Amino acid sequence: MSYSELAQMELMNAINSIKSESELIEFRNMLAKYFADKAQKAIDALWDNGAINNDTIEEWGKEHI
Repeated sequence: MSYSELAQMELMNAINSIKSESELIEFRNMLAKYFADKAQKAIDALWDNGAINNDTIEEWGKEHI
């Protein structure tokens, strides 16, 4: 079984235990925090290895997508 399949099973088990709207909100917030933390670590690594700097961030702020 792949890690993706194991993760899906774990998520389904967690979702099956949600019994209220407040638990659902808490679960969503937990997932959002997890992925935000992963993104922050990736950004920190780019900063630390010099791939991005203040100039890069300033340029991103000027982009129109």
